Amino acid sequence: MKEKIFTWIDGALPAAVELEKELTKRPAISPDSGGEGELEKCLFLEEWLKAHGINQLERYDAPDNRAKGGIRPNLIATINGKTNETEGCLWIISHLDVVPPGDLSLWTNDPWTVTEKDGRLIGRGTEDNQQGLISSILAALAFIKQNLLPDRTIKLFFAADEETGSAFGIGWLMENYIKLFNQNDMALIPDSGASTGETVEIAEKNLLWIRFTTKGGQAHGSRPDTGANAFLAGADLALNLHEKLSEKFNKHDSLFDLEYSTFEPTKKEANVPNINTIPGEDVFYMDMRILPCYTIKSVLEEIDKIIEETAAKHKVSIEYKIIQSNESPATSEQAPLIKSLSTAIGEIYGVKARPVGISGGTVAAYLRRTGIDCAVWAKIAGSAHQGDEYVLTDNILGDAKVMALLALTC
Repeated sequence: MKEKIFTWIDGALPAAVELEKELTKRPAISPDSGGEGELEKCLFLEEWLKAHGINQLERYDAPDNRAKGGIRPNLIATINGKTNETEGCLWIISHLDVVPPGDLSLWTNDPWTVTEKDGRLIGRGTEDNQQGLISSILAALAFIKQNLLPDRTIKLFFAADEETGSAFGIGWLMENYIKLFNQNDMALIPDSGASTGETVEIAEKNLLWIRFTTKGGQAHGSRPDTGANAFLAGADLALNLHEKLSEKFNKHDSLFDLEYSTFEPTKKEANVPNINTIPGEDVFYMDMRILPCYTIKSVLEEIDKIIEETAAKHKVSIEYKIIQSNESPATSEQAPLIKSLSTAIGEIYGVKARPVGISGGTVAAYLRRTGIDCAVWAKIAGSAHQGDEYVLTDNILGDAKVMALLALTC
């Protein structure tokens, strides 16, 4: 059975190239990044899947009046296995959306037209996340075309809105259709990895993005004594948060490449337009990546203390708004999913898989919070979000074989 599946996948390269080209020419950029959303791409994919024999399809459309059609589409394809869905499904979750092309001078050709060169397919989205998306489809089609059943039912989930936070993607499904998932499920998210294919992400740092607003009193630049400098207070707050949170939450975890929690001031909004005015209001943002041994609640409690001290010192008021918050436990290294995936990686790529944690966030966090074991894995070139983004065709086929083998053994 295994060899039949692998032979079929090896012969599916033309289909993979065709699909990369068709998906790339349909930009799926979030309205948050100036795009129209994922509808055109999803509609094409839906028809392509039906034409190639994947007929059990369900759409879950999140409302978003900024997007084309007023929706952000989420598509789920089901490939029946030997066991009942209540015994647990294997989810393979990729995302439809892509980031904008950025500086066009960094592209050799049109980013929305795939260019083939030396085993590479170059174009925006070809690796992130169309590699994982297409690999999952090839793995599923290998069973269907050979009239074979995987051990578990396979659920291919093509999600919206991953690049800008998943509020209209898996986040929306977890809020409105939680019964789609159960604790016997397991999930592979082919959205991060290494060029060797050896790293299996089993944990993510907790994510906290916050907007801080400092309100003081506007005054002439020559008379700071008549006002309260909101910029000065905000700058002091940013430094206090960076230093004091780093001191308080100071543990290290060798599972992560960056072993410690980070608390970084990032975006800064403009305040007054001229040099000789003391600003009465100031706004900045922080990106916090917190080791999973700490709760977000404990960090927020410390933030409240620091704000109170800084506000009193500068005689200003300070308020904040949480822009994004996500926390989740790690998946056990001994989970059946991790063991089966590691074995499959070794067989296909000849490397010893090793568990890692990452500082970035993926859709895995949403599932891990509900008790579902997740692995984030792919063998990638590492060109995501860059100019001349590309995917290696060997990685598409190799990852499809790993996914198919996982479906046979997990």
